Amino acid sequence: MGETNRSNLAAIYSESHDHLSEKMPGHLAENYDTDYGIPDDEMPDTTQGRAFFIATIVIAVVLVCIMLVCGVGNFLFIATLARYRKLRSLTNLLIANLAISDFIVAVVCCPFLVDYYVAKQLSWDHGLLLCASVNYLRTMSLYVSTNALLAIAVDRYMAIVHPLRPRMKYQTAYCVITGVWIVPILISIPTAYFASETTYPHSTSQSNKIFCAQIWPVDQRLYYRSYFLFIFGVEFVGPVLTMALCYARISRELWFKSVPGFQTEQIRKRLRCRRKTVMVLIGILLAYILCWAPYYGFTILRDFHPTLISRERNSLVAFYIIECIAMSNSMINTLCFVSVKNNTVTYLKRIVLLRWRSTYTANKTTEEMMDVRTSCMPVTEEIDCIAMK
Repeated sequence: MGETNRSNLAAIYSESHDHLSEKMPGHLAENYDTDYGIPDDEMPDTTQGRAFFIATIVIAVVLVCIMLVCGVGNFLFIATLARYRKLRSLTNLLIANLAISDFIVAVVCCPFLVDYYVAKQLSWDHGLLLCASVNYLRTMSLYVSTNALLAIAVDRYMAIVHPLRPRMKYQTAYCVITGVWIVPILISIPTAYFASETTYPHSTSQSNKIFCAQIWPVDQRLYYRSYFLFIFGVEFVGPVLTMALCYARISRELWFKSVPGFQTEQIRKRLRCRRKTVMVLIGILLAYILCWAPYYGFTILRDFHPTLISRERNSLVAFYIIECIAMSNSMINTLCFVSVKNNTVTYLKRIVLLRWRSTYTANKTTEEMMDVRTSCMPVTEEIDCIAMK
């Protein structure tokens, strides 16, 4: 989910500058920018009020939906590829990386986030190691998803715009998949390295709370801003522009270019399948932009013009809403890729039927079980339609 915990820094730290200055050793208090240049008497209390409560409810609903949709849906998709070899096309392997990254966040990170944001209301009780790990995994997942979407767009571009060129071999695909993971693993290291736990007072509680965040020292502000601009270019602007160009060229090829010769029903069916697939991918790209552009925009405004954010009473509430929009993108990806032709429910029923028969009906013959297994194969055509040349 990017660097979301650090996004709360302006709001929370602006309320507790005096307390932190007393708690921190002198050299740390000088090295960390906790007030963003705001006078103490102008510090807004953003954690109180109905708006904060509503934002907490909203983010709770979003996180629970992510755990259900991304957890179950991506598990179903991954299990499908593992069970049926026929589904393992190059494109589906790339989609599997997207599914794995979202599944990790849904199963590993979201339960801790529910506890931190909702149950404990911005108090981390799981130690520094888990604080760093959760921040690292959610950041890495975002970049893996971005790289996977980029690889899928390039793969579709080569298959449709240059159909006569040799398709990517599986060895090359495995190298691409390795890059999809290695790059996020490396560039997300600062998220874990600068993660820290900081105690801050809470007006409605007798005990202090622990803030889990990625905090960069003030003397490294230039490095942080350079790092953020690098991430913004490499993991958002660059991929979005590349994917947009790929899908623009693909759309021109499929909708505005005449096909020579007589079009058989099979050719028309393949063309319709390709068009539908590209429409889904374009929709995924638009959803990615609409979900993450506000998040990056808010981050740029917060980190380069922090006084504009920290002076607002409901700045934390605004961030909650923006974060919910960004986090919901994983659900959109899951629903689009798993529910191809909206046949996921039918497929799930067939899988359950197959499991029930194989477990409780031992007297079924091998031929009967193969019939049930074959009845699941139409899903292959639906999901593998993305990988058609």
